[in-house]
Amino acid sequence: MAERTERLGVLGGTFDPVHVGHVVAAVNARDALHLDRVLVVVAGDPWQKRDRVVGSASDRLALVEAAFSGVDGVEASSIEVDRDAPSVTADTLEALTAPERELFLILGADAVANMSTWKRLDDTRSLATVVVIERDGEHAEPPGAGWRVEHLPIPRLDVSSTDIRDRLGDGRPIDGLVPPVVVQSIRERGLYTDAR
Repeated sequence: MAERTERLGVLGGTFDPVHVGHVVAAVNARDALHLDRVLVVVAGDPWQKRDRVVGSASDRLALVEAAFSGVDGVEASSIEVDRDAPSVTADTLEALTAPERELFLILGADAVANMSTWKRLDDTRSLATVVVIERDGEHAEPPGAGWRVEHLPIPRLDVSSTDIRDRLGDGRPIDGLVPPVVVQSIRERGLYTDAR
């Protein structure tokens, strides 16, 4: 008897820091697309944002691990942090490819709009179905033809990692914008206090 195909979601990003919008995206994608698991992949060397990333890869990974601990079917992945090379989506998807596994690449509409700048974009097309997270009427399509695409509307939450870093730098609260365990971990690690 053939094994059942695992439906695996891949939600990548810098997560600098992770916030409730990321949690909502992962949980909603898992539910709507009947995914077995969602891996939250922390970019180890985000080559397109190198000059703007504030937290170290290990700190950002620790915050993601904290944010998703106890969230059913969603887990942090260090696959890009462990790689000694720039984070390239096609490399990560190839590493996750396996018999009896179908990959779903979960992206915000803003990331989809930026896909034309990606390295190895053509290779990415055959590796996964692109899941476009759309908030408040947003819409985006991957560049070119031949993509497998799902569109997933989710509630709009006005929260961004940039705003959270600014709030921390100003000494303002971030409660409610990030999971409580992440607030605690940021404080314990002394992160983002001069993040402007």
